[in-house]
Amino acid sequence: MSTIVKFFVAPDDTSASLALQTGPGRAFESLSFGNFDPEEAVVEWECLLAGDSFEDLVEAGEPRTVAGQDDDGCVVFAISPRLFTALADAGHARLRDVAASWAQLRAEDGEVIGTEIADAIMGDLAALVSSARRQNQGVYCWVA
Repeated sequence: MSTIVKFFVAPDDTSASLALQTGPGRAFESLSFGNFDPEEAVVEWECLLAGDSFEDLVEAGEPRTVAGQDDDGCVVFAISPRLFTALADAGHARLRDVAASWAQLRAEDGEVIGTEIADAIMGDLAALVSSARRQNQGVYCWVA
């Protein structure tokens, strides 16, 4: 499980990949979280928001790695366009429902993520995505 998770706004994959070694730092608008698997989470969120199946998304290569390796090192991956749009378009009530469903999914796998924390993560991430949309940029995640 990750100890540091930072979602951040960047203009493109090349710019986002610069965050690989040290994280997004002050160069990018970002959010910091910890203690959950963000690669699994973004797939689960897309399933909950857009109705896709977990297996189909994983087979489609989601989340798409931009830089790094997924083996004990840092990695930067992109939020899919579909999840980006779903987060930007979702209202607060919908985000709250998705957060509760995600917390339930994690609990079924033995991972405790409180509903309030899940709600804060979803709301903050949706706000970051909305900011990125206004700037015509993408959202990425750095994991260490």
